[in-house]
Amino acid sequence: MDLPLLWFILIAVLWTGYLALEGFDFGVGMLLRTFAHDEKERRVLLRTIGPVWDGNEVWLLTAGGATFAAFPEWYATMFSGMYLPLLIILVALIVRVCAIEWRAKINDPRWRDRWDFALTFGSWVPAVLWGVAFANLVQGTEIELVDGTHQLTGGLLSLLTPFTLVGGLVTLGLFLTHGTIFVALKTAGPIHIRAVRLAHRLSIASGVVALVWVLWAQALHSVNAFSLIPAVVAGASLIGVILATRKAREGWAFALHTVGIVGAVAFIFSAMFPYVMPSSLDPAASLSIADAAATDATLTVMSIVALAFVPVVLGYQGWTYWVFRKRVWVSDIVGDEGLHPTDERSLETAGGPATGRD
Repeated sequence: MDLPLLWFILIAVLWTGYLALEGFDFGVGMLLRTFAHDEKERRVLLRTIGPVWDGNEVWLLTAGGATFAAFPEWYATMFSGMYLPLLIILVALIVRVCAIEWRAKINDPRWRDRWDFALTFGSWVPAVLWGVAFANLVQGTEIELVDGTHQLTGGLLSLLTPFTLVGGLVTLGLFLTHGTIFVALKTAGPIHIRAVRLAHRLSIASGVVALVWVLWAQALHSVNAFSLIPAVVAGASLIGVILATRKAREGWAFALHTVGIVGAVAFIFSAMFPYVMPSSLDPAASLSIADAAATDATLTVMSIVALAFVPVVLGYQGWTYWVFRKRVWVSDIVGDEGLHPTDERSLETAGGPATGRD
């Protein structure tokens, strides 16, 4: 078995899991301040992702770790050359985690509003920058061979081209649509009806942008005709999403949109093949799958570990989604969340739990 090729495919699968699952988390975060009309509706939106968002982020850690272990030169070249945008993504993700965990700690509108802004920032920024990053992998980056090693010599501005910026709009639109469909799938009542209507409008706009980018990528940057296959699958799925949201079939719409994201990731990796990082300066400097791969012994051990543990992770995550499958109503939101500000000040003064408030 060609182990480097196998792990190239497995890393594509890991990124697919992250973008398909974390994608709707980003979408819900982007909707929080504009779609929700009041605090109860914001809590409804957060409750839809509350049991699953942290599990979804595990896919990113696994994808990054697998890339580091299976393709160390790919990891080193990409993360050194794209250090600043990847750092911005990391900061945004950290801010987002803090916002989700801390907004409910204190029952104060100003406190919640600040964390809602942080959550919005932590959702919109990665949604754009992930698209820019993947578009750079398709377009090729300014890689040169220096002393026998591949080095990404271009600066930050070399990563920002019309093609990569449109790629950022693609992931932004897909994640926003994915999140809106998820809200429609997980809620009931008026908020559900509004989400279905918005999802239909967003599915048209995001589908058009994605179609333009895919045709652009295939025409100018892909050397493989077989990359058209996942592109067609993605396009057909996104058309199905438009039809499903029009008929308010949010279950079908979410499934089809997930297939569309799967097709989009498969297209990106198919367009890159047989490279992990094509060079836009000199094809001879492109970093191939074989050049970037770790030793066969390393890949063999990784394959055994993946075979043993990945089914367990998939089973656990699937069980989590099944347990929390019920829809959320606004009427389910009762009472206030968090300490009253006077209790919070009492905690600070006494150095221990507050006993109550007057």
